[in-house]
Amino acid sequence: MVEPTSPTSGAAGPGGSARSAEPDRPAAAGASIRLDNLTKRYPDSQAPAVEDVTLDVAAGETVILVGPSGCGKSTTLKMINRLIEPTSGRITIGGEDVTGINPVALRRTIGYAIQATGLFPHMTVAENIALVPKMAGWPRAKVRDRVEEMLELVGLDPGEFRGRYPRRLSGGQQQRVGVARALAADPPVLLMDEPFGAVDPITRERLQDQLIRLQRELRKTIVFVTHDFDEAIKVGDRIAVLRDRSQIAQFDTPEAILASPADDFVAGFVGAGAGVKRLHLKRVREVKLADVPTATVDDPLETALHLLDAGSASADHLLLLDRERRPHSWLRREDLTRARSAEPAGEPLPLSAGTPVRSRIGVDMTLRDALEALLADGAGRVAVTGQDGAYAGVVDMSTLLNAMHGAPGERGAEEARPTGRGEPA
Repeated sequence: MVEPTSPTSGAAGPGGSARSAEPDRPAAAGASIRLDNLTKRYPDSQAPAVEDVTLDVAAGETVILVGPSGCGKSTTLKMINRLIEPTSGRITIGGEDVTGINPVALRRTIGYAIQATGLFPHMTVAENIALVPKMAGWPRAKVRDRVEEMLELVGLDPGEFRGRYPRRLSGGQQQRVGVARALAADPPVLLMDEPFGAVDPITRERLQDQLIRLQRELRKTIVFVTHDFDEAIKVGDRIAVLRDRSQIAQFDTPEAILASPADDFVAGFVGAGAGVKRLHLKRVREVKLADVPTATVDDPLETALHLLDAGSASADHLLLLDRERRPHSWLRREDLTRARSAEPAGEPLPLSAGTPVRSRIGVDMTLRDALEALLADGAGRVAVTGQDGAYAGVVDMSTLLNAMHGAPGERGAEEARPTGRGEPA
């Protein structure tokens, strides 16, 4: 019913974020959305809940609606799929006016994920995900294959999870099933109403990262409601900061809003520490990584000491990698010297030596994630891994400071990677 459209030149729309125009991203599978003078009045209220809102969302773009509680952002979202009927105005998806379409048929073409997941407790995970494809009349085999595909897409093993009931899932697992169900019928548009608001902060960060990864692969058009500005700048290509009645205070890229808030109201949402918040906008793979001497567990002690001696005068640590070239432990020169005195010549490096690597980050994580990992580790540096877990480089404070100040000559993790093993997503 609503056909996907592709944006021209891969742009994210007016003022579109560079994240939406990455050359390696596939063509958008989403559909453009336009809200034209959209208004919602309730009979028992003097003021409209939403008043005269006009907003354009490009195909394949993630637009965040952020604003204080009660400002009408969820009402605006629900009017797009007509869970709430607008009082006046038009909604077009892929150029088609949907205000005259049967609302039930419309909702089958739009994915919808909410804070409480909305999973049916009497249905298994597979039955929940299969619900809309079955209603759309898909063949049984196609539905079964789609359920398997969606579970794998959101990182849940089909064999383990397809037969479970929602009560046997953690909060994060339930949210992932909710996203899988929303995407099951391959809709061009995905609406998300504070989908990660009910989970703990660590799980929330992981779900945000997973959504970003999914969007890089799928290029749906996403409209996402949140009250958390940090979440908005991490997830969104563009952000609409809303006042009461969903009046738009500023609609721009996260970079532009952080650099130049339109007024005091928007500045209040940005809050303190705008420079640190900018770290949300860049991923580890986009910056020049530092490097340290590395050795594997099969290398002899003499080789490790030689690597330290051949490094810079300040090289006092070596990163020990396991046989899969994954970061294992940090070795100081004293650790190596002590191990050499206790082991016969030619013996490989002992796994028990040194300090275990407590924190590591992937190339698709943000620099804000890297900062938190660096502070938590306490070593002054944090190891970076590719998608397969293999060592790709190191982030230290110099890396972050250079990124914040736009140091010239930056190169991505793929170029800096010494092993060629871990490919970024």
